[in-house]
Amino acid sequence: MRIALLGYGKMGKVIEQIALQRGHEISAKIDITNRTEILSLDRENTDVVIEFSSPESAYGNLKFCMEFGLPTICGTTGWLQHKSEIEKLCLENKAAFFYASNYSIGVNLFFELNKKLAQLMNPYKEFKVSSNEIHHTEKKDAPSGTAITLAEGIIDNLSEKSKWVNNQIAAENEVPIWSSREGKVAGTHTVKYISDVDQIEVSHIAHSRNGFALGAIIAAEWLNGKQGIFGMKDLMGF
Repeated sequence: MRIALLGYGKMGKVIEQIALQRGHEISAKIDITNRTEILSLDRENTDVVIEFSSPESAYGNLKFCMEFGLPTICGTTGWLQHKSEIEKLCLENKAAFFYASNYSIGVNLFFELNKKLAQLMNPYKEFKVSSNEIHHTEKKDAPSGTAITLAEGIIDNLSEKSKWVNNQIAAENEVPIWSSREGKVAGTHTVKYISDVDQIEVSHIAHSRNGFALGAIIAAEWLNGKQGIFGMKDLMGF
């Protein structure tokens, strides 16, 4: 496939490396330094766009891609207040849009484990739930999109929880997320259930960006030739 990269930071470079290893062509590499080159993208020269930019750039990038019917994989977080608009544009222009807060196969298995654990814990009100996430100091948004997805999975399955809060003491109906930024940590997410007498804890620890990048390429290969709105549940068959 001819893949256009929107965002060419550390993640974009790892995606490029894995895409080339899998026999694909990188037809464009666009970031803040050559932003106007996005205008050259069309269905004639691009099979799929992979968008890993920044919260500030993502909405404009995705709006362009949807308006011109470009199949797009997006992994940028921090822009989701506009997601319904992007999905509407996707359907109007018969495009394809695939979004995930995290493309790691392991993380998406962890999402399902998190939901199942919350279902099991729901009758046992003596356990108090919390979540924490650690990422590298260059990550701009907090909490991470992955942490938000975990919190939403908990909220959907714990009857007394209705919202999440970040880095503050939580009320009874809230799931607390504790976010920190340290060194070059690729991503660590932990969910804890603590009672007076014991503790249950599940974690996912990323050792590098490679798992995220490989998942994005697999999603791009899967999306090829499709129209509509998709996510990792569609890819993985959950």
